[in-house]
Formats: sequence, C-alpha cells, structure tokens
Amino acid sequence: MGLLSSLFGGSKTDGIQTGQDEKNFEILKYDGIRARNMGQLAYAIKCFESAVALNDEPETLGLLANAYLQTGRLEDARHTLERLTVKDATNLSAWLALANVCYMQEDYATMNDVCQKALALDDKNATVYYQSARAAKGLKNDLQAVVLLTKALVQDDGFINAYLLRAEILWEMRQAKDAKEDIQKVLQLSPDSEEALLLNGKIDAALGNVEAALQGIDHVISLNPFHEEGYLLKAGIFLLQKDFDKAIDTYTEAMELMEDNARLYQERGRVYLLKGDKEKAAADLKRAIELNPESENLITGNFKNYEAKNG
Repeated sequence: MGLLSSLFGGSKTDGIQTGQDEKNFEILKYDGIRARNMGQLAYAIKCFESAVALNDEPETLGLLANAYLQTGRLEDARHTLERLTVKDATNLSAWLALANVCYMQEDYATMNDVCQKALALDDKNATVYYQSARAAKGLKNDLQAVVLLTKALVQDDGFINAYLLRAEILWEMRQAKDAKEDIQKVLQLSPDSEEALLLNGKIDAALGNVEAALQGIDHVISLNPFHEEGYLLKAGIFLLQKDFDKAIDTYTEAMELMEDNARLYQERGRVYLLKGDKEKAAADLKRAIELNPESENLITGNFKNYEAKNG
C-alpha cells in the first residue's frame, strides 16, 4: 500500500532509478490484474493507470482499455486504444477493439477508417469484414455493408452475427426472400436464436403470414418470458388486425412479468384510446409517465390529439 499511496497521492521523487521503475511497474501491473480478477475495477484502473505512466507497454495498455470498457468509460477506453495502436500498429485485436468502441459511440466515419487499417493488416479475417460492414451500415451505405458481410461469410460460413446483420439489412431493403434465407441459416446453426426468430416473425407479419409470425414470436417468448420486443411485436400484429382485445391481453400478460415497464403501459394505453376507453387509457398513460417522466410530452400529445379527433 505504501507504493500505491505514493504513486496515487503524492509526487514521484526525482531521480528514481530505472530498475526501481521497472519493479514498481511490475507490482502495479499484477496488483491491477489481481484486483480486476476480484471485481475491484476502480482499484484495478488506478493500478493500470500508474503502471502505464511508468511503462506504456502494449499488454498493460490493453488491460487498462478493457477495464475502462468494463466500467463504461468509453472515451478513456478509446484514448487508451489509440495509444496502443500507435505503440503497436500491427496489433489487430487493438484495432478491432477500437472499431468496436467507435461503434458504441456511433462514430461510424472513424470506425470505417479504423477498419480499413485492420483490413490492411489481415484481409482474410471475417471479424474485420463484419466490423467494416457495421461501419458501412452506420454510414447508410447498405449495399457496401452487404458486400462486406458476404466477404465475412466467405471467410467464415458459420458467422452467425454476419448472417443476422445481412438479413436485417436485406429486409430493410425489402429483399424478403434473401433475408429469410439468411435467417434460416442462422436457425440451422442456432435454432433458439431469439434475434433470428424475432426478425423472421417481423418479415412473416409484413408478408401477411400471420400464423407463422405468431408461432415464431410465441417461441421467442417461451425462450425468454421477459422479451419486451416479442410482446410488442405480437401485440402490434393483433393491432393491425384491429383485434384490440388480444393486443391488450398481450400487453397485460407482459406487465405481469414486467410491472414497471413504462413502454408497455404506454402502448396498452394507446390501444385503449383506439378502442375508445379513455378512462383506462388515461390510467395507463399516467402510469407510463410516472415510470418514465421523459415520455410525458409524447404521451400527453397523443392523448390530446385523440381527444381533438374524437371529442
């Protein structure tokens, strides 16, 4: 603790020998690793920060970046990964981690530049093509994203996330047949993929295959009874059929498991409005605002619009 106190709280004494610096670096690095393994991330970060101040060697920079990511400090993680790529420009894992941070920050232009550098290091890596595709999609270049995902799948024909993203993009382009082919490939590899089942349900519903859509969504809910999007999609299908009672029943079923979910109250309140039951609608919308005050303007605006049209 004496070493840590001096490094964290006081100033370094001038003239510390290089050998002592190396010893301190090793102590801090491995104390940080132990702290990380024990879940003491704040202390681990202090150790790693002090270690890289003595020696910014790549492994410790990577440890520090990962610790920042685990605590949600994206900007610090990004800065550290940038230092790492300068220190070791051939570190593909560092470039991919930096690309992922850019994705989380929705900085798709920088992410694209980072991916190009990663591709220059390894143009046979499926993950590099996948990350490049995510950047392209973020930049609204869907055709390029599809091309990149296809290249990813050439390198790894079992890459589930690449199939899922390509299916999503193809469906957004209204290429239902091709999208469903990718979904079926995912379901062959992972029969209980909730994301694939839900997307398949969306496509079936849009194509008018209501029974197939409901069957798929029910499977998602059976796998994960807390799947909010599953309930919302199921209720939405009933709503399109003007079956307000079934839509309400679906929201009510979801609320029994997620009683503090503002979105469910908001959507059920909207259905009550459509059904003409203003009293129950008001009660649900009031509860939605209590749970999520930020939604008040949207919710009250919709309610007033309804009253203006029907009052």
